[in-house]
Amino acid sequence: MQPHPPHITPDAGPALRLLREHGATAMDHPGGTLLAHLQRVQRQLADWGARPDLQLAGLCHAFYGTDGFAQALLPLERRAELVAAIGTEAEELVHFYAACDRKVAYGSTGTYRDRFTDETRTPTAQERRDFAELTAANELDLAVIDEDFRRRHGAGLLDLFTSMRPDLSEAAWRSCVEILGERAEP
Repeated sequence: MQPHPPHITPDAGPALRLLREHGATAMDHPGGTLLAHLQRVQRQLADWGARPDLQLAGLCHAFYGTDGFAQALLPLERRAELVAAIGTEAEELVHFYAACDRKVAYGSTGTYRDRFTDETRTPTAQERRDFAELTAANELDLAVIDEDFRRRHGAGLLDLFTSMRPDLSEAAWRSCVEILGERAEP
């Protein structure tokens, strides 16, 4: 991938301390540890020009687990700890991402279902954009790191990101096409 213009990187020190305290350096993840993956996701978002709160959400997106990565670093009852480390807006993005029922969100209805509460609603335009960018950064990291993952899921991911295209930044879309367009098997 081509380097992108310089970006504003948020102060990630408190988030990194919290990630280390809660075992992200010891958790296996494709490409090394969970912490290494989270840092790559944050860097990818920064390279795409994401605002600092979205970058911090990318760094911390696994704190409450996700629909695809069940192991949580913190229970939801302790959200205040993450708020203290990254701020309210970034933590709300982490929670939105973690709570998302992927089967519902990836469908064509535009509906969001919170897998923690079972509530459904229509996400705001900003929530859709943030979710699309974070999803792309997360999945593309796995596709770059793991050739087998890219072979098995690349075509489906490219379809997903094509459906999310209106909500992706131009830089994120280019990365989707560069990483998945040539190497995904149908």
